[in-house]
Amino acid sequence: MTPQQKKIRKMLAEKQGILLVHYYARPEIQEIADVLGDSLALAQAAARSEAKVIVFAGVHFMAQSAAILSPQKIVLLPRMDAGCPLADMATAEAVKKMRQKEPDAVFVTYINSTAEVKAESDICCTSSNAIKIIKTLPPSKKVVMLPDGNLARHVASASGKDIVAWEGCCPVHQALTAEAITARKQEYPQALFVAHPECRPEVLALADFIGSTAAILRFAHETKAKEIIIGTEEGILAELQKHNPEKTFILASPALFCADMKKITLDDIEKSLATMQPVITVSREVSLAAKNALDKMLALS
Repeated sequence: MTPQQKKIRKMLAEKQGILLVHYYARPEIQEIADVLGDSLALAQAAARSEAKVIVFAGVHFMAQSAAILSPQKIVLLPRMDAGCPLADMATAEAVKKMRQKEPDAVFVTYINSTAEVKAESDICCTSSNAIKIIKTLPPSKKVVMLPDGNLARHVASASGKDIVAWEGCCPVHQALTAEAITARKQEYPQALFVAHPECRPEVLALADFIGSTAAILRFAHETKAKEIIIGTEEGILAELQKHNPEKTFILASPALFCADMKKITLDDIEKSLATMQPVITVSREVSLAAKNALDKMLALS
């Protein structure tokens, strides 16, 4: 551990805090996480944590979810400008309008969404549990899934369910093309290709395995393949290499880089703990409605 990493760990202990870190965060932050995980694991950790302070190294919607699930705790997001373009592709007003068009539909909202959108939803999901959650819904019920259209189409295909897909996308995963994968496969003909379900349908069609970041980590560990092309954000490479040093991981494209996920630095975390700012707050009304959708998801996870 570097002196700064040690200092942050000491500050966390003094504040009775925990550091929740997403797999896409900077590697030097991943190294000192209390919990390193995907959106589902981090939501579960926030809900069950007994810490007084939660420091989130991720993006705004993740810290919001932590604040909703743990309203009695102080939730710090060291950089308030660490946003998510995908989350911004659905608004509460747009969901209300869609509800008028589809009054009998179940609205399933990806965790990559704002608190206000979650509050207008029936249940939340993550890329880890989306198929499972869709399969628990009554077969007769129409489903609207938002805000990621690629995830919705993948879940529809995998579950056999007719789903109305919202036309949002993660710009990072959307930037990965079938041509890039074909080129990588020519470079590494023995390699398997794994992809996150936020990728385009034509990219997923080329995948040997499709799954969330946590599922990709499990698959990479269990497969006998020695070379794996990775179709998700490059932050996952640190954890892949740490646990599978004998394997080669090839990033599918240099486009798989999320600037928002990399905004938070060790300096930001240190400053945040020193000042106990910025604090994530969600209004009581929005929080209660959003918590209902998140709790339903966690109960099925």
